[in-house]
Amino acid sequence: MDQRSQIREFLASRRARVSPESVGLPVAGRKRRVPGLRREEVAALAGLSVDYYIRLERGALTNASDGVLQAIARALRLDAAEQAHLVDLARAGRPSTASRSRRTAPTAIAPQLQTVLDALVGVPALVRSPALDLVATNSLGRALYSVVHTGGRTAPSLARFTFLDPRARDFWRDWDEVADDLTAQLRAAAGANPLDRSLTDLVGELSTRSDTFRERWARHDVRAHGRGIKRFRHPVVGALELRYDLLHLAAEPGLTMITYTAEPGTTSHDSLSLLASWAAGQDYDVERNRAAP
Repeated sequence: MDQRSQIREFLASRRARVSPESVGLPVAGRKRRVPGLRREEVAALAGLSVDYYIRLERGALTNASDGVLQAIARALRLDAAEQAHLVDLARAGRPSTASRSRRTAPTAIAPQLQTVLDALVGVPALVRSPALDLVATNSLGRALYSVVHTGGRTAPSLARFTFLDPRARDFWRDWDEVADDLTAQLRAAAGANPLDRSLTDLVGELSTRSDTFRERWARHDVRAHGRGIKRFRHPVVGALELRYDLLHLAAEPGLTMITYTAEPGTTSHDSLSLLASWAAGQDYDVERNRAAP
């Protein structure tokens, strides 16, 4: 993923999304060949010279100050996740961060963290990598994602399952929303760590094998959700509507822990209890809850 191209395409896509009317610019009598703002309009809104903004949009963000990045973010009405992505794109090209960008997230977790996962009785829990691999789960988390696990010793890929496995459209009751979110999360991860080989290979594979992924990837959307609702259609217990919460792990850089809970007294809560009973009867190999190092 060429960094300058990522910058150019991200800024162009955000610029195309903002109408002149929404930022108070006159449009009467001006024929526009493309939607959104022109470069000179973004420059004016950000308080920058046109030539300077054009250079920035063409990829020369490396030396842009935080103030300039904030001005562009305001002009393009970026949300918090998009602002963070813009900063990541700018910083990734700096010599001070280039070496860090080459690091990949761990493919296994510390035994202490697995103990924490296993202690969450009645709560599906998993640890996910930036490339959306399930690095580890507890027993109920594995049961919840049983359709994703293939029995192999490598970490199952949520991205490959979602875009390449036909069962995904039944498992995710809101498949389009999940597909949008996962693509946007991959885009944000790639911006923060553009030299991560696992991410680059995954994006290349999905772009080649999935038209739906390729279309979503071209949108350059980025998102960051800390909590929300996920709806499943589980092959054993049927429909589930679960609340998820994300926790970024300081001791395991790049990894994210996710827990799922159901409101007491709901059908989903009863179904989750049924799933726990089913999971207790499964002969899970504990080592298969962890990715091979």
